[in-house]
Amino acid sequence: MVQIRLATEEDREIIAGFQAKMAKETEDLTLDKTLLAEGVMHVLRNPEKGKYFVAEAEGEVVASLLITYEWSDWRNKTVLWIQSVYVLPEYRKQGVFKNMYAHIKKWAAEDSTIAGIRLYVDKTNRRAIDVYRKLGMDGEHYRLFEWMKK
Repeated sequence: MVQIRLATEEDREIIAGFQAKMAKETEDLTLDKTLLAEGVMHVLRNPEKGKYFVAEAEGEVVASLLITYEWSDWRNKTVLWIQSVYVLPEYRKQGVFKNMYAHIKKWAAEDSTIAGIRLYVDKTNRRAIDVYRKLGMDGEHYRLFEWMKK
């Protein structure tokens, strides 16, 4: 049974490690470890930027995700964005992300200032897309476009 909790500064190294693994696994990117660690700590110290949640099994952190915020003027509410999801390989297909998503969805459902939940996924990540669809998320409405400095 996994327990979901808000991450603390003590989780920063494991979260940064998860993010490095996720970037390599999903996009074959090698991230700058110092910059990544600083980015994780920035969120942990500035909750207006977002919140990390972790899943623990038998006292070990086995997964993490980041929630960031988008203001929706159409709804006059906040939309939660799920980002930076990582589950240790040996804990995949065991409902860990499902439990994390249920935790976030419960928060959103109970908070009248939250309009809903969104996430983006690399279009080649079929495994993740299948998981999100099974949880009732709809990926058909929007496409994501971006411009990022290199």
